[in-house]
Amino acid sequence: MPKSQAPLPQAAAAPAALEVAGVTHFYGKRKALDNVSFTVAPGSFTVLLGLNGAGKSTLFSLVTRLYVTRTGAIKIFGYDVVRQSSQALRRLGVVFQARTLDLELTVTQNLIYHAALHGIGPFEAKRRIADVLARAGLADRAKEKVRNLSGGYIRRVEIARAFLHHPELLLLDEPTVGLDIKARADIIAQVRSLVADAGLGVLWTTHLIDEIAPTDSVVVLHHGKVLEKGLATDILARTGTSDMRAAFVKITGADLSHGDAP
Repeated sequence: MPKSQAPLPQAAAAPAALEVAGVTHFYGKRKALDNVSFTVAPGSFTVLLGLNGAGKSTLFSLVTRLYVTRTGAIKIFGYDVVRQSSQALRRLGVVFQARTLDLELTVTQNLIYHAALHGIGPFEAKRRIADVLARAGLADRAKEKVRNLSGGYIRRVEIARAFLHHPELLLLDEPTVGLDIKARADIIAQVRSLVADAGLGVLWTTHLIDEIAPTDSVVVLHHGKVLEKGLATDILARTGTSDMRAAFVKITGADLSHGDAP
């Protein structure tokens, strides 16, 4: 009789681009986040959806280590942002809600400075800068001072800058706030192209329903708690609603009659 063969070992599952596990955060006695857990898959576009004050920016600050996680854990591709911060954060690109470019420098000068912070040498920096500006449709703006750019173009430069060191995860905190419809559409298209072409995992925080595509993963954050998560189409099915605005109202009980958003 043939000898029985031992089962082949199964390959370990690839780590999530971002794993948030049981995270709670206080400001004094006020609980801003309450046992928040969710994941962002590699090569996916995940929307963190919530009204202003839901806790989105607090969570963003914890992931980027502006605040220190005290309860729960946050990992980027399996690396803990507190215990293994160097390995975790080098895989992360960030676009903050507030503008962070130097207005008196040109687009290229801003990117050169960022490249130097990441230890990218001059020759490689020049190549990467040309690449990210071409991806963003900004090659003709390379020598312009940032001060002379519109809000939409400034945001596109910030996204290009965040991709300069070739991160595997990109975080964007309310990136389209204050932009007109055309600029918002351009920003969303720019980021979605990075997901499709470069395989980036993206966490996009917003309070705007119309920025969600049916195939996006969505995490609904309300008063510091995750009330729902999953593909947008699955959330619609579970809530028995036809659009995400109606689903959000049903999930949260929020009164949006005054136009507070989403």
